[in-house]
Amino acid sequence: MQYQKINALLNARLAERTPLIAVHRGTGLGNVPENTLQAVKAALRQGADMVEIDIIKSTDGDFFLFHDGCERQAFDRDIDIRELSTEEIRTLRYRWIRHEATVTGLDTLLERLGSGVLLNVDRSWWYWDDLLPFADRFNMTGQLVFKSPVEEEWLERLRRHPVKYPYIPMVRSRRDIEAVLGDPDINLVGVELIAAHKDDELARPDVVTEMHASGLACLLNAINLPDGVPLFAGHDDRTSVFDDPADGWGWLMKQGADIIQTDWPDLLLQYRDQVRGVALPPQGFRHNPAVDLPSVG
Repeated sequence: MQYQKINALLNARLAERTPLIAVHRGTGLGNVPENTLQAVKAALRQGADMVEIDIIKSTDGDFFLFHDGCERQAFDRDIDIRELSTEEIRTLRYRWIRHEATVTGLDTLLERLGSGVLLNVDRSWWYWDDLLPFADRFNMTGQLVFKSPVEEEWLERLRRHPVKYPYIPMVRSRRDIEAVLGDPDINLVGVELIAAHKDDELARPDVVTEMHASGLACLLNAINLPDGVPLFAGHDDRTSVFDDPADGWGWLMKQGADIIQTDWPDLLLQYRDQVRGVALPPQGFRHNPAVDLPSVG
């Protein structure tokens, strides 16, 4: 109840429908790169309830949307984007659309983001001493849901910051859960349960039940990483798309997932609506009508 006002938007979304669909890096298809303003808008058009983004910081201290380590794939260059100045980053062009697509500044995204859009801010915890005060300028506390591994250094940065953004840590053990549960200085709204195999201690259904009893949402991640390591016992996007969705997304839903992260939002939306008995909308854009889409300009 301590942070009820801040968490009102997320709680309203969870009350409307579950699982919420969180889209990994936005929808990067065709000539739209992932982790861009356009990818965020495309994900919302495909039915996203939340969009996950990654953050890097230039040597000048400016923030951009990008997953470091993907530079060769994105720009066909062997560089570390984190070692570039703001000017250098702004000159980068995605290799398949060199004529127009540039790396999106975080300020650009937040300035154009609609009031009802939820962002799950990943891979940003190194910068929190600077990033959290930067985010404060946009008065979007309830829309920015931060995540990180459970490490004391990152938890202490959250405790110190006076604005209490919603937080969903990535937990890999009950010990991780115990480290964050009940901390009055952290606005813990949920946990992302990581379970590499079906016998993992966090893959047990009673864990989700316990989290719900503590008033926490459970995010289960269906994406398939390049290294092939399962994020939740192999019940993933690949299974859902190429085999039986009941063994992928359906299994996560039965497990009690409040949020499912995916790279296939439109298909998950259709499956969720089918399982929940929701009438499918007519052909055309299927974005959440409760959110304002960001302008791409």
